[in-house]
Amino acid sequence: MNSIENLKWRYAVKKFDENKSLSEAQINTLKEAFNLTATSYGLQPIKMVVIKNKEIQQRLVEHSWNQQQVVQTSHLLVICIPKTYTEKEVESYFDLVKEIRNTPDEILNPFKEMLTSSIASKTQEELSSWNKNQAYIALGNLMTVAANEKIDSCPMEGFVPEKYDEILELDKHNLTSVLVLPVGFRAEDDYMKDLKKVRRKTEEVIIEL
Repeated sequence: MNSIENLKWRYAVKKFDENKSLSEAQINTLKEAFNLTATSYGLQPIKMVVIKNKEIQQRLVEHSWNQQQVVQTSHLLVICIPKTYTEKEVESYFDLVKEIRNTPDEILNPFKEMLTSSIASKTQEELSSWNKNQAYIALGNLMTVAANEKIDSCPMEGFVPEKYDEILELDKHNLTSVLVLPVGFRAEDDYMKDLKKVRRKTEEVIIEL
């Protein structure tokens, strides 16, 4: 099946099959897809927590508007951003560029100084908003890759980040949760499974100039 057919196959699963789990190869594909997601300037100001622990998943249900997909699913992916973001992140990025590409400092420094200055001029609220945008890019990428791999998913904003942060002890990593993505396999009795996808006609959402 091609990409368009796979996207037609995808939907936000309401009930997962609790007896089916992703293989190690499948979850590794999603991890790599997350790591390869495009981010602004390539800075990767996002991290992902991969949960395959039913006890933890069950504790998170009540902080997810009681959405049962959180515990039914094979793996629960939690996309996070830094609570505090500083110029040190830029320094770390350019160290990596130099290590991988062996790019001379005289080429890197102008760009590095521009980014450092830009981040230093922003408030933490502005930086968090910017980083959250990167998290949404990652979510979209994960959903598309999952569909192409015939892995089901259900994107979620409906949860209490503070409670997730507390249960997952994200403070230890200077992180806060922003998005949740259960991944697994649809249940045969999910009422949404065989419903037709509702979308506007392509010509209604595309403007050609």
